[in-house]
Amino acid sequence: MPAPLRPADPEAVASALAARAAGEVTSAELRLLTKHFLALLAAVAPGKSVEVRVPPYAAAQVVPGVRHTRGTPPAVVELDAETWIALALGDLTWTAAEEAGLVQASGERADLAPYLPLR
Repeated sequence: MPAPLRPADPEAVASALAARAAGEVTSAELRLLTKHFLALLAAVAPGKSVEVRVPPYAAAQVVPGVRHTRGTPPAVVELDAETWIALALGDLTWTAAEEAGLVQASGERADLAPYLPLR
């Protein structure tokens, strides 16, 4: 089982956010921000009923409810890193992301709107 995600060092997050704002974000910075915001989501919505996948960087199980132990969880959310970061920061709403086809979500608890933005 993978180690739980932890929020990143605040200075590293600030640096990665500055690089993103300048349009010069690297893959390593995307990974850092992705994992950081997934860790924050896990803190505000602890649980195992929804798997949030941000390939190729990370995945996290969140939201209270039915817990799964094998195979595909009852609810899955998949999106790219830029979309995830924009949602976490409040630069993009859940509804707008869904309408634009930027989020693939299935299952009864797959709506993450109540938990976003994360800062």
